[in-house]
Amino acid sequence: MSVTDDDVTAADAAPAAPAGGVRWKRFAAMLGLTGAVTAALVTLTAQGVLAANFSISGMPFKVTADRLDGHGFQQWATIDEMAGGDKNPNAGDSGGQLFLLVSAINKAELTKLCQSVDLGAVAIKITAGDNGTPVKATALVVDSDLITGDADFSNINVGQDASTFNQVIDPKTGKPITGPLGVFGQQADNVVITNLMQNNYSTTASVFTLPHLRMALSTSGGC
Repeated sequence: MSVTDDDVTAADAAPAAPAGGVRWKRFAAMLGLTGAVTAALVTLTAQGVLAANFSISGMPFKVTADRLDGHGFQQWATIDEMAGGDKNPNAGDSGGQLFLLVSAINKAELTKLCQSVDLGAVAIKITAGDNGTPVKATALVVDSDLITGDADFSNINVGQDASTFNQVIDPKTGKPITGPLGVFGQQADNVVITNLMQNNYSTTASVFTLPHLRMALSTSGGC
C-alpha cells in the first residue's frame, strides 16, 4: 500500500495517478522488468505461488476506509490472469493479464470500510466496521493498480528482494508469504494509512471479520 509517487516516461505506461497515489497498470515498463523476470512472474502465478490463487474476473472494485492499521506489511509486483485469457470481455488490450501490486498485511484493522463494484446502472456496495468496531483480517492480500492515502510506516525496508519477506505468515502452512526471487519489494513492521482508497482486482484473507455488515444494490453510486 505504498503511496510513493514515481515519474514514468515509458510510452505505454498508465495515466498519471492522483496526488498521493501511483498507478501500476504497466509494471513491465514502469519497473523495467526484464523478459526473464516477467516470464518468471507469469510462471509463478500460474503455479499458484503468488497471491492470486484463482482466475480474476478483470472487473475492478473500489475499496475505501477512514483508517487502516496493519501489523506486518509486504508489497511487490505480480501478474494476475483473467478467466478466459484474452477472450475475457474485460481483457481489452491486456491479453488477459494484468500487472498489479500485491499488498500483504499479517493483521489488519479497517475503520469504516466500503467496497463497491460498478455494474453500470447499479453498483454492488458493501459497508462494515462503521459502528465502533473495526473490520479485522488475517493474512490479508490485495492486488491493486491504484492506491491513495496518507501512510506512515515503521521499520521499512525498500528494495528488499520479495523472496526474502518474513512479515506475513500463511496460517495454513505457518510459513511466510513471499514473492519470487529477484523482484523488487518493500517490507515494514507496521503501516497506518488514513483516507485509504484502492482500485483492486482481488482480495484474499485467512480470516475476514466484518461487523455491522451491509450489502445492497445501489443506484446512487459506489464508495
